[in-house]
Amino acid sequence: MGQTRIAAVAAHFGRDLDFDLQRIATLIDHARSSGAALLVLPDAALGGYLADLRHPDPEALPPALDPDGPELKTVRSLAGEMVVCVGYCEADGPRRYNSAVCVTGDGVLGRHRKVHQPPGESIAYEPGGEFAAFDTPVGRLGMLIDYDKTFPESARSLAVDGADIVACLSAWPTSITNRAPRMAQDRQSRLFDLYDQARAAENQVVLVSSNQTGAMGGMRFLGQAKVVGPGGEILARTWSKAGIAVAELDVEQELANARRVLHHLGERKPEVYREA
Repeated sequence: MGQTRIAAVAAHFGRDLDFDLQRIATLIDHARSSGAALLVLPDAALGGYLADLRHPDPEALPPALDPDGPELKTVRSLAGEMVVCVGYCEADGPRRYNSAVCVTGDGVLGRHRKVHQPPGESIAYEPGGEFAAFDTPVGRLGMLIDYDKTFPESARSLAVDGADIVACLSAWPTSITNRAPRMAQDRQSRLFDLYDQARAAENQVVLVSSNQTGAMGGMRFLGQAKVVGPGGEILARTWSKAGIAVAELDVEQELANARRVLHHLGERKPEVYREA
């Protein structure tokens, strides 16, 4: 496929859907101007995330959106020729899911419902039930939603399913129980980067990590959007500020280089691993 520009967003999104869509339109325009073929927006970019992770207020949850409704159709229209991943609260009858969808102007390429939930999130959302990769114009791709990436099995499942690129959409906050005076010293800041780099390196894939910035209620989000190469090296990043991290790389060649001597997926021994 040759050189591809890949972009990860750090930005703030809240409950105002019109504002969120305007911000998404601006970010897509900026990414398109930079030549990006893939843009990964944060978790909950449509409607914002929870304001309290431990005790979510049932009366103040993000708006639950129809996966085939006007908001997602607008994102598809804005995407045009680009591949765009975006997070939102999905309505499925009375159930709600923390979800992500990957689209182009031609339609939906893939969907994911967040599987792993931190304490408290189960009050607001049902858990998803699978990890699946899918084909896109920029290569085979899979999606994770924030806490999913804490578990090695999540990204490994996508890599085994053939994903060359893992898009991880987050609304990842600073530590709730032990907040540091400076964001760079925060425990969750360190873990956020650690998980991104480890999941890329152990699976020898390209990982595209987006995140929210700013605050909502008692939550303060880290930012730190980045593109990570298959050796675990950070190719582009935003640090804690809002922005777009853009990296240009030949995905197929980068994966081939990383796997030339040590091919982690090919050298697994599933018969000796414990499943529970």
